[in-house]
Amino acid sequence: MTKLEPALSTAAVGGRRAWLGLGVLLLPVLLVSMDISVLFLAMPTLTLDLDPSAAQQLWILDIYGFMLAGLLITMGNLGDRIGRRNILLVGATVFGLASVLAAFAPSSAILIIARVLMGIGGATLLPSSLALISNLFPDVRQRATAIGIWTAFFAGGSAVGPIIGGLLLHHFWWGSVFLINIPVLAILLLFGPFLLPEHRSAALGPIDLPSVALSIGGILPLIYGIKHIAAEGFDPVSLLIAALGVALLVVFVRRQRELSEPLLDLSLFTRPLFRVAIGASMAGMMSLAALSYLTSVYLQSVTGRDALQAALLGIPMAIAVFVCSMGGARISLRLGVRATFTLALVLSAVGNLMLLGVGVDGGLLWYVAGSAIAGVGYGISFTLVSDVAVSAVPAERAGSAVGISETSFELGNALGLALLGSLAALVFRSGGNFGETLGDTLAHSGGDAGLVHAARESFVSGMHVATTGGALLLLAMAAVAWRSVRSDRIGSER
Repeated sequence: MTKLEPALSTAAVGGRRAWLGLGVLLLPVLLVSMDISVLFLAMPTLTLDLDPSAAQQLWILDIYGFMLAGLLITMGNLGDRIGRRNILLVGATVFGLASVLAAFAPSSAILIIARVLMGIGGATLLPSSLALISNLFPDVRQRATAIGIWTAFFAGGSAVGPIIGGLLLHHFWWGSVFLINIPVLAILLLFGPFLLPEHRSAALGPIDLPSVALSIGGILPLIYGIKHIAAEGFDPVSLLIAALGVALLVVFVRRQRELSEPLLDLSLFTRPLFRVAIGASMAGMMSLAALSYLTSVYLQSVTGRDALQAALLGIPMAIAVFVCSMGGARISLRLGVRATFTLALVLSAVGNLMLLGVGVDGGLLWYVAGSAIAGVGYGISFTLVSDVAVSAVPAERAGSAVGISETSFELGNALGLALLGSLAALVFRSGGNFGETLGDTLAHSGGDAGLVHAARESFVSGMHVATTGGALLLLAMAAVAWRSVRSDRIGSER
């Protein structure tokens, strides 16, 4: 039996108050996804101020996504038990305080700590906000529309993050990309208690703390090991850390099989549609993270544009992601789930491959067109992933199911930066006697035009290899989707 506190009136459920509630829920979603990518454009100016090492730069970018990936499943389950609105508001408070700390961080170490706290707060916001949609909109069609809007803000936030970052950096210092969170979170904290229902399940028992420890203890060392192996090559310490993560995750999965109320519902993965959704979100976010980060560096450090000019060139992709997220559900109704997933993944791959037309001295139109086409595919596929997650389980378990899908998004984003980003860096460094990064090389070039041009050529080559790798992942996932999914209606396997 599910307990709702306070009970929503008939008018509130699916009515005007519900849509106002959705508007409030969109605010944290936009912020959390924006903060994945908002630092892409800020890194050059941030680097000049805080002077982080190459390893610290990676941690500043990576740790936020790692914390989200490690905690989303736990926070989704916790919200089902203690109340989704409660955990949403607590998470917003943590996120806001951590944003202030990040904005005024006096050193790279403090900024990394702030990003850790932001990841913890963000992990409470995503699953609770999406799960509450199932309470606000019991009607299937209204819920699908609401999920499309939610996904548009989530996926669009990642694309629009560099644009907002560029506008802020044009007028203010790098800390402003974090302070923008404060007024938005204030609106959520002010209106959330009045517009959002409380939802907790009285049927679920206490959360299994050993499972929590095993899930976090498995995910974080695994990603840490993968990141270091990809960046530095195989070494005993990285292999040992990654192996420890794998071992803990094996123990975690075995424990889930024995529990009557597991933290991770393994039965979901027996459904082909759910498996395809998780794979599509991981492949999509891996390629999107690499594309967004590498092209941001390209536009500034290779073509010589400032942050605002680089941000404006990202508008076509942001619009494509946002609009197609809104329309993903309607496309699925017309074409069927299998064809829509396959089409979306192929479009994303084509867009990534079009970046092969980009060069040091030209090809900017290839970037604009390719990123926009990729955005169409990302928008459609991400909407389907969110809809599958919400429809996969009864309402009282929606938080835990959403936690799984959102973990795949954040894990994909982190792995995209760690693996594809490191692949691009490896190709870059192999091109000549350069510094650890393109920025380092340009800063210490001493006016050597030949060295600068060679470094830029090598960076573009690395970007080509990484985005092509992302495209191959997407095409492989498209083939899996076409072969695996038989149902043409979301929720029919439930």
